[in-house]
Amino acid sequence: MMEEMVQLKNISFTYSEEDLRPALNDVSFSINRGEWIAIIGPNGSGKSTLAKTINGLIEASVGQVIIDGITLTEETVWDIRTRVGMVFQNPDNQFVGSTVQDDVAFGLENIGVPREEMLKRVEDAVKTVNMHEFMDKEPARLSGGQKQRVAIAGIIALAPEIIILDEATTMLDPKGRKEVIQTIQKLKAERNLTVISITHDIDEAAQANRIFVMQEGHLERIGRPEEIFAVGADIINMGLDIPFPEKLKYQLSRQGLKVPEGYLTEEGMVEWLWTLLSKK
Repeated sequence: MMEEMVQLKNISFTYSEEDLRPALNDVSFSINRGEWIAIIGPNGSGKSTLAKTINGLIEASVGQVIIDGITLTEETVWDIRTRVGMVFQNPDNQFVGSTVQDDVAFGLENIGVPREEMLKRVEDAVKTVNMHEFMDKEPARLSGGQKQRVAIAGIIALAPEIIILDEATTMLDPKGRKEVIQTIQKLKAERNLTVISITHDIDEAAQANRIFVMQEGHLERIGRPEEIFAVGADIINMGLDIPFPEKLKYQLSRQGLKVPEGYLTEEGMVEWLWTLLSKK
């Protein structure tokens, strides 16, 4: 039986009374333990607001947030935050220590973890993200991908059950994005983490178990990557990108060619095209 880690029930949120529409409008869903969820949508669709609502950084105007069976309230918000770690877009905004190990230790010091345990947790976290050789380096001197891996180490040292990546790979080059996603995949497999990824990166979204599509504060669609990307034109019309194979399928279908209905990876597209051409 699936264990629900995150439940949102009829969540709405408005930043100010002057806003013409709410940033979140009657959003409900549940996420199971160990799932990887990607949340995509155009700018201003409510993705980051949703992430902050889950973590208690924003208090919903209406509705209920339940994390690991605990309803989010003023009394439980700090307990919730021990279960939910967030990695933001710009890792520089998260650094407070003069070295990598100092930075990873910061959160543990704040919650009073004993020194011996803290040293072990820092070392384990830094090793997990393959940054052990940089323990004494200044975070400012690291590459973008390395900085983000250190930010992740700071979160995983706190041993949350849920990690939210709030556009965490947006500022990285392809190599850095790959490093971060591989790190999270490894952590998820080892610790059965629940991962929520707010992203514009379609390749990142394609790694998810399910994709949530946000539009103007509403939860517009939920489905597996192959279901979401297969709708092609609808996603494009919402101002979102789709993987290259689906773009190619879309254009080929407009030219009158009968294309497979299901979602195709790049390898699948190559195989289908090869089979098609070999028949001619």
